[in-house]
Amino acid sequence: MTYHELIMQGRERLFAAGQGEQAAQLLMVEYCNQKGINLYLEMENEIGEELKNVYLKAVEEMEQGKPMGYVLGYEWFYGYDFIVNKGVLIPRPETEELVGLVLGMYDDKFSERESVDVFDVATGSGAIGISLALEEPRMKVIASDISEEALEVAEQNNKKLGANVKFLCGSMLDPFVEQGYHCDILVCNPPYIPSEEKMEHSVVDYEPHVALFGGNDGLEFYKDVFEKANLVCKEKAFLAFEMGYQQGESLSNLAKSYFPNANIVVHKDMSGKDRMLTIEL
Repeated sequence: MTYHELIMQGRERLFAAGQGEQAAQLLMVEYCNQKGINLYLEMENEIGEELKNVYLKAVEEMEQGKPMGYVLGYEWFYGYDFIVNKGVLIPRPETEELVGLVLGMYDDKFSERESVDVFDVATGSGAIGISLALEEPRMKVIASDISEEALEVAEQNNKKLGANVKFLCGSMLDPFVEQGYHCDILVCNPPYIPSEEKMEHSVVDYEPHVALFGGNDGLEFYKDVFEKANLVCKEKAFLAFEMGYQQGESLSNLAKSYFPNANIVVHKDMSGKDRMLTIEL
């Protein structure tokens, strides 16, 4: 069986299971990259038995709804491969846009500074904080999460990718308040899905609920951060959040009630949906 024939078989099976058309090929690309194989040169050549079996096992797991990131054990984010497992949410492409937004605002506000203190709140796999630290070494990043399991993964990613992020265990801003830390930039991708919202079973069955659901309206954890932000944010700091695409108006109004004198902006993602909110104090 050639690589091409096996991919076509995988495509049929995964498409029938409700996966995207490209999933089977993307999966094979990752396995080939791991072994230093140029798939596009090998496409019509016979595939080895070991790789064939690994691939078919992965297809079977994905047919049952297991996300590709968990099957592979990693997910690419902002050009870096982050270890992921069932203890952390798989980082999404939309969140890469939040990292890009924060880096752009950093350039506008703090590029002359030798050092900038950054908090990554509810870090999960560490994707946001570690990416920021790697992209801009002048950012001194401290990240928090309530899940010890998530922090173990984040620590592994920090070491593997050569970043220098410090991690704290606790709910949202609580560990920063307890330690007396203050920041110039606060970035947060909290759980924001309303608890009654229907979700794909591949998300609900496999990804950690503590990282997904944000109370009845999805805004519970934003309120928590807004209430305590004055305890950790320095003068002229800015805050940046990811949000659900239907939460732009409600989150913006909530932010205005806590920060009446701040510059509050809703930012759209590349699909034109409300996806991020920034608060400049």
